[in-house]
Parts: sequence; C-alpha cells; structure tokens
Amino acid sequence: MTLPMQIKGIIFDLDGTLVESSLDFELIRQQIGCPEGIDLLKYVDELGCQTSQARANDIIIEHEYQDAITAKPIKGMAELINAIDTAKLPTAIVTRNSLAASTMKIKQNAIAIEQVLTREDYPAKPAPDALLAIANQWQIAPEFIMYVGDYLYDIQAANNAGMIACLITHGVDKRYQELADIVIEELNQLLPFIQ
Repeated sequence: MTLPMQIKGIIFDLDGTLVESSLDFELIRQQIGCPEGIDLLKYVDELGCQTSQARANDIIIEHEYQDAITAKPIKGMAELINAIDTAKLPTAIVTRNSLAASTMKIKQNAIAIEQVLTREDYPAKPAPDALLAIANQWQIAPEFIMYVGDYLYDIQAANNAGMIACLITHGVDKRYQELADIVIEELNQLLPFIQ
C-alpha cells in the first residue's frame, strides 16, 4: 500500500500498544480447555454449553481484571496522544479486551481517548467491523486512517478494513510484520506521521 499524504485519524489497540499487558494466554487456555492454535474468544463463542461458556468468560474476565490493576503506560504513549490531540486528529481504541478491564486501564493510565470499542460492541479482531464503524462515524475513508497494534490480529483487522496497518514491535521482530504497512519499534516513531 502506498501511504496517503495525510493521515486523518488514528485508532489504537490497547494491550501491548498503549499499555503493558502481562496476560498469560497459556494459563487461560489451560484453565478453559482451549487447544493451542485456536483463537480463545472464538473457542468460547463456540462452546455448546451455556454454563461452560459463562465459566470460560468469567475466567477470561478475571485474568483481564487482574492484568488491568497492574497495567502501566507504554513508553511515549502520553507524548504521542498529546501530539495527536494538538494536531486535532480523531482517535479511538479498538480492543479485544472486556469493557470493564479496558475502562480501568484507560482511567488508571490517564489515556485521553474517549471512544473505546471492545469485544462487547463488535465482533473481535481480526474482524474489521469495529474499525469500519469508527471510519463511518468519523466520515473518513478507511485508507486515511491508521490502525496501530502489536499483534497479528491488529494487522489483519486493519488490512480487512482497508486501513493503514501499523505494527509496534517493541524491538522484537515478528514473523508476520511484512503484512503491516508501517513497522515501528516504539510509539515516538509515529510522531513524524502526525502533522
């Protein structure tokens, strides 16, 4: 994708992008019986028994809540959000997290982004639904919006929505990073894109 001359809006993932996350996905998988290689949320959605589904959801939410209590801002987060605010660009957060955990992380880390969509609002990433809903609300064509995330699902969601896919690696190469339009190691590398 050739990047547009101007980015008109930025959407962020939350965990691993704006705040640190120490969720132990292996432990969660063990506790709910989700096999390796299957998406956790998809596995829970497809459980046939409502009791098992509720129990699995409770386990995930408890892990997310515990993670939210200790979540710290990722280096450069406040500076970047201030720069975006100064540039008067619209911002939003789209996360696979629960609303309760997301709200706590945003409040605790003083993240000045009001619009937050979670898995309770739209199908979880890599589905593009939440990203496209925001583009529609902003009345901005998807190709002028950047989605910033730290995982494969983030890149796939941006690609599925026709947005600029930006991967933050925190200095660790990812096997799927060639799927992203922009690869950065830390958030301050996004500052040049904000005019």
